[in-house]
Amino acid sequence: MGSRTCSSAVVLTISVVAVLLNADVALCGCRYKRFFAFGDSLIDTGNFVYTIGNGPSPLKELPFGMTFFKHPSGRISDGRVVVDFYAEALGLPLLPPSIPEEATGQFPTGANFAVFGSTALPPEYFKTKYNFTVNPPSTLDRQLASFKKVLARIAPGAVATRALLNDSLVLVGEIGGNDYNFWFGNPSKPRATPEEYLPDVVARIGAAVQEVIDLGARTIVVPDNFPIGCVPAYLSAHQSNVTADYDELHCLKWYNEFSQKHNQALRQELVRIRSKNPGVKVVYADYYGAAMQFVQKPQAYGIADPLVACCGGNGPYHTGGACNSSTKLWGSPDGFASWDGLHMTEKAYKIVSDGVLDGPFADTPLRHLC
Repeated sequence: MGSRTCSSAVVLTISVVAVLLNADVALCGCRYKRFFAFGDSLIDTGNFVYTIGNGPSPLKELPFGMTFFKHPSGRISDGRVVVDFYAEALGLPLLPPSIPEEATGQFPTGANFAVFGSTALPPEYFKTKYNFTVNPPSTLDRQLASFKKVLARIAPGAVATRALLNDSLVLVGEIGGNDYNFWFGNPSKPRATPEEYLPDVVARIGAAVQEVIDLGARTIVVPDNFPIGCVPAYLSAHQSNVTADYDELHCLKWYNEFSQKHNQALRQELVRIRSKNPGVKVVYADYYGAAMQFVQKPQAYGIADPLVACCGGNGPYHTGGACNSSTKLWGSPDGFASWDGLHMTEKAYKIVSDGVLDGPFADTPLRHLC
């Protein structure tokens, strides 16, 4: 009798441990079978590099990819980006870029449709409304169109599409940052204008979320905008001699306030979408708050200065030149938040993704979706 009790206890203990370990890698047992993502260079895992073809690009050379992959991977970072950490948490392989296999790939565990330089709004919008020419490599509309083509091939018909998306996680963003970057990067343009079209950027993101819901998605994560006033490229391009333009962390106040306006509008848009779609999980991911962790307390994360780039030129923010194979590295990427002045290091992306997976930087932390 004693030995049978002992054996049962051992089996029970092993079972509990197995469940706990499994929960750690599979979002609390949600068992999403697929993961689809849309966005820009912050999560592109190779689409843009593929479209370049055989043409030269710094993105095809080290030091890009040096940290995790040990070779360029198509990511605009030294290593992994947030979608990689989400995929790992789902217990899925890292997301493949969609474009190389758009016509034939089955994407059994999902795909990444994000493309470097993408905008939420189409270029015609800026040309018509502001006589401003932008030529993004892709847009949110184009990514969704590609997604629908893939779905029509791998899950033809509305019933099959809904069934496939029912057990998929969909990430819409971060997107919209380039709609502002292109404008803010032009010194001849009035700084206040993006506040005029901010509602249209948010509305387009909201429309994309509704579109994937209508296709059958039941769990959608929508990230907000990072604190652009703390981004080295912005700090360099918009340096000011006016002390009042900076906050106590030495970030540009106006640009962070702009990011917060975008984020507040996005929050409100998601509230509207949730009320319209009961039973659908629409998760707001607070990338702004997650990133402010290492801006406010960099030493706690082993970061010396969160406002300077690891790979770049000289200057106060290390942004005097583009990151490429001949550019100076200012140290190990593990000690920096910014990789090239605009994109983050794997270290920073891990901090951000942890805040979304485990909280408190998502209104429902991804590990607690079930």
